[in-house]
Amino acid sequence: VQLQASGGGLVQAGDSLRLSCAASGRTVNNYTMGWFRQAPGKEREFVAAISRASISTDYAVSVMGRFTISRDNAKSTVYLQMNSLKPEDTAVYYCAARTLWGSRAPLSYDYWGQGTLVTVSS
Repeated sequence: VQLQASGGGLVQAGDSLRLSCAASGRTVNNYTMGWFRQAPGKEREFVAAISRASISTDYAVSVMGRFTISRDNAKSTVYLQMNSLKPEDTAVYYCAARTLWGSRAPLSYDYWGQGTLVTVSS
């Protein structure tokens, strides 16, 4: 499955952005989908994940209550709605897919998109 993330940009603190991750090659219906981010000089970190049928979601503490992950299996697209953005949210955001639910580890994900840059100014 090929993943392509989009929707990043430069915003001010407090603004909102919605990231999209479009899948091709295979339907994403059978995959847990996740969003990760990597800030300059830091390791890639888990942001959010959603199970195949949207039954379960998982969020990093740092984004809980501000970010919402969702998916539209008919469109093979996953979204990350980001509200109340903070400068510390600045990073390249990646979407990823894995077959099973239950791990936040980047290495447990099998497929990755190319990343989209989100920059939040203060």
